[in-house]
Amino acid sequence: MVTDGSMLEDLTDFIDSNPDARELKRAVAVQMFLKGYQHREIGESIGVSSGFISKWTGIYERLGVLGLKLGYPGSVGYLEPEQRQAVIAWLKRKNYWHLGELQAYIEAEYEVVFGSKQSYYTLFKQAGMSWKKTQPRNPKADPELVEKKTGD
Repeated sequence: MVTDGSMLEDLTDFIDSNPDARELKRAVAVQMFLKGYQHREIGESIGVSSGFISKWTGIYERLGVLGLKLGYPGSVGYLEPEQRQAVIAWLKRKNYWHLGELQAYIEAEYEVVFGSKQSYYTLFKQAGMSWKKTQPRNPKADPELVEKKTGD
């Protein structure tokens, strides 16, 4: 493969910039290929497949270093790690908890409202409690029916 020196220099600068591990693996695979290494050698060295090498080399040839970058870096959590730990500690101190109460607490303390209830359920789980059992008794239970069944 023939490449000009500036492309290889851009690739080296990108690798030296300490990118995300996934980006780094892409860049190193492309760099090794451009330096004349065989797919087998590259695969054994950095643990990638021949298809991976071909894919990222082709993308690099079309788009340059920008093509090796992650398209979506992921989302940032709404609560900082220390805030999350404070919420979990608060949950652990309570004898009784309710989803609505957790939502209100987080909004009042940190001005955060999660878009999904799953985020609240995850906090319950991290605090070692089941969000499914947050009420003292089954709200659908009919005390008269329960008495009939247990009284006989």
